[in-house]
Parts: sequence; structure tokens; C-alpha cells
Amino acid sequence: MISVKKAYFLLLITWFPLLGIAQDVKEAKPNWQNLDLEKDGVFGISTEKAYETILKGKKSKPVVVAVIDGGVDKNHEDLKGIIWTNAVETLNKIDDDKNGYADDINGWNFIGSNKGSVHYDNLELTRLVRKLQPKYASVVNSTPLEEKERKEFNQYKELITSYMDKYQNAQLGQTNYTALKKYTDTILAKMGNQTPTLADFENYHPANDYESKAVKIIKSQLKEKPDFKKFYDELKDAIEYYNTQINYNLNIDFNSRDTVGDNYANTQERQYGNNDVIGPDADHGTHVAGIIAANRNNDIGIKGVANNVRIMCVRAVPNGDERDKDVANSIRYAVDNGAKVINMSFGKDYSPNKAAVDSAVRYAMSKDVLLVHAAGNDSKNTDKEKNYPNRNYTDTAGLVIGTAQAWLEVGASGWKNDESLAAEFSNYGQKAVDVFAPGVDIKSTVPDSTKYKEHEGTSMAAPVVSGLAALIRSYYPALTAVQVKSIIMQSVAKVDHKVKVKDNGTNKRVDFKDICASGGIVNAYNALQLASKTAK
Repeated sequence: MISVKKAYFLLLITWFPLLGIAQDVKEAKPNWQNLDLEKDGVFGISTEKAYETILKGKKSKPVVVAVIDGGVDKNHEDLKGIIWTNAVETLNKIDDDKNGYADDINGWNFIGSNKGSVHYDNLELTRLVRKLQPKYASVVNSTPLEEKERKEFNQYKELITSYMDKYQNAQLGQTNYTALKKYTDTILAKMGNQTPTLADFENYHPANDYESKAVKIIKSQLKEKPDFKKFYDELKDAIEYYNTQINYNLNIDFNSRDTVGDNYANTQERQYGNNDVIGPDADHGTHVAGIIAANRNNDIGIKGVANNVRIMCVRAVPNGDERDKDVANSIRYAVDNGAKVINMSFGKDYSPNKAAVDSAVRYAMSKDVLLVHAAGNDSKNTDKEKNYPNRNYTDTAGLVIGTAQAWLEVGASGWKNDESLAAEFSNYGQKAVDVFAPGVDIKSTVPDSTKYKEHEGTSMAAPVVSGLAALIRSYYPALTAVQVKSIIMQSVAKVDHKVKVKDNGTNKRVDFKDICASGGIVNAYNALQLASKTAK
């Protein structure tokens, strides 16, 4: 599943009764993720400072960064000049370079075929329930079972409990946001104004309790961010999000794999898919690509972190959970076609074919490729709760038998240097998470050529780090992937105050070193200083 759980949906309301929770939020400065704490007053990664000082006048070599995601709008005004091109391939329905992928001009799509491209898919949880349900739905605790069956049955009980919790929450979200939009639309019609201000709502006299609740919620949001259009767009997005969960992600009767047409049970199969690297919804992947490498010199749009990158587009992530087979093949494709950094802004709670992913990760390690992965947006401690994919290689019993050394796990941070620095949605872990990076209200590219939008999530933090890794490898190409990881971790801006995190649903204040291995926020200026010394 696309790992940004769309935190802006979480207005944290319950329609019956109302539970509105406002946050102390102010608008972030433009390009804040690349700014400097001392100079600009926001906890960015000092990218601009690095360009103005360390990198000034230096030459670099292009670096290929693979974006494994839901698709990238390769024609966007801020991206079209930095998209990777397979120089050997031409658009002729022939596999010119004999790599098994015909017409892979800008990358490959592992969730498509000549039938089309997958848009929606289930959560992995839904797929596991669907697999076990026919065998265990009517089984009770007293039913005689063999040892292996008893283990499966116990797993099924845990899965179905989690599934029902998610389904009921999705139904509640669907009901609440639909109701909020209904009464918001009624109020707008009565006002005769589609772009009202906070003052308009303060002067409005609700006709009933439902309108009163809607006005209260709208006012609380506009006090924090006074753009009603943005609030209304996010409200519509929230309804779409929960409708998608009900209709596709959590729908046991829905299965999209026929569109791909592969032998899904065969994890060794690699030659399938099509060359549609944009796909039905490239919003997430386009946003990620822009954070990494949007053109810094065209005086339009936004500025990516790295200035000499080629984005390889690898599509493997639907609206739903990605499948292990597709992830493994995407990593292999990226490695074989020259990627030196791979960004993976996705994640899920279960990994039934982890061995296939582990094999691909080992392959990437053998080819000196750095993997950058988003830690996830569930406010959980991943030292204790599993999140996939991850750096750990496991055996058939699930025991850890090794780790990928050139792997960076990234949490999300905000721009304020206070206890809110760790984004409230971000996963964390003293061992499982390596670094934090800006991931709140990040403006970047979205499809339709000239569009830009703010998103938040560890999905936005990971490409900040991928961009930094590419920047280092571009200016200091002799450094290995393991060295680049070490440089990024050693050069973080240390956080010397406590931050708030969620622990079993409650807030607690902890030292930053307790939520990630490095104890800080990545910093381009520090990293490039260290890289220059290491490369000598």
C-alpha cells in the first residue's frame, strides 16, 4: 500500500459525537525541507547552504535513482528533463536490449499487461484472510486440527480480528466524512458562496445540530489553515480514501491480479508487466520524484534535493498494498538498469513472500546500491511491531539471519525545532529507524504538467534522503553505498531536546536518540562536508 496514509485525512473527527482535535499548525515556508535551521528558522536539511558553499563550482556526474512507486508523470514541466532514458531501447514493441522488457524506455510497470494497468488492489491483510477463510471460517477452538493447521487457524483468528477492526473504522470514516461534506454543501448553498472565509462561518447561524457540528469543525480547521478550498479538497479526498478502502482495499471479493496475467504463485517469474510507467494514478510517485530531483534551475515549481539525477520510473505500488513478487522484481530491474539509489515509499504489515524480497535486496547489496525506505505512518514503534519491507533477512521460521548494510529507514519530521519535531504520524524505532527527514507539508510535483501540491508522510521523508544520497554519489562517485549510508547517519543534525511520540495510543516525551539510531535529522551541508573528507 502507498505508505503515505494521507495524514491530512486525519482531521480526527467522529460525527456522532463530535471529537474535533485542532493542532497548532502554521504554514511552512516554501522549500522548507531544503532550508537551514540557523539561517531560516526551520528544521530543513541545509541543501541550499550546501549548494551555495561546498558544491559551488564543483562538477558532478549523473546518478540514476529508481522510484519504485505508483507511477511517475514523466511529462511534468519540472521533471521531464530528468527522467531516465534507456538509450538502447526504442518504441517498437521489440526488446531491443534483450533485458526481457520490450519498450522499457523510461522504466517498467510490474502491475500491468496488454490488458491495462492495475489501479486498485487489496491490503495484504485482505489477501491473507481471503486465502485462509475457506478453510477456517467455520472452524472453532474445539475442532481437532493437526499442529500446522492449528498454527494457521490461530493466525487466521488474529487476521480476521485485525481485518474487522480496519473494516469498521473504514465504515465509520466513510459515514463521518460523507456526513460532514453533506452539511458543508448545505451551508455553502445557503451562504451562496463557494469560497467562504473564517469570518463567514463565524457569522453563519446553523439551522440544526448537524450544521452546528459542521461549522465547528470547519472553523477549527480554518483557524489553523485559512484556505477553505484546501480544506474542502481534503474533505473530498478523505471520502475517496474511505470509499476506496471499502470497495477495494478491504473487499475480499475484489482481486485485481487477472489484469497482470502472470503466474502469481511463481515468485521466480520476472518477465511480465508493461511499459506504462505513469499508470492510472501517478500522484504519489510524481510527488516523490519531485522531492528527489525536480529541476532546480528552471525558475518554476519547486527545487529537488539533487541537481544531477535521472529518475527511473518503476511501477509496483497500486492503491492498496504492494505485492512482494512485484517489489522483488522492481528492485532487480532497477539494479540491472543502473540505479545507484532506490527510493521505496511504501510499506505494509504483512509479507507472505518475504524470501523473494530478501533475495532481491541481497542482489542490490552485491551491486553497491543504496536502498531508502519510508518507515511508515502508523505512529508505531517498529522495534516492537513489524513493518515490511525491512532490512532484516529471515529464515523460514521468521528468525533474523542477517541485515542489509546499505539500507536506510527514514522517519518523518516537521519544521519546528520543538517537541513536535517528530511528525505525530511517523513510525519510529531506536533500532529499526535510522534517521528522520522532513515529511510534513512538503510541496512537490503532481500529475498534469504544471501542478504542485503539499503532501505529508514518511513517503515524503524518504525521497529527501534519497535525494541527499544521490547528491553525495553524484559529487563523490567513488564512495560506496555503505559509505554513503554511514556519512548520512554520522552527519545528522543532532536533536538535544525531547519530542512527542505515540506509544500504545498515548503521547509520551522521549529523547530523539530513543526513536532513531542516529539521533537526528539528515543534513546535506554536514553530509557533504564529511563526504569530501571521506573521499580523499
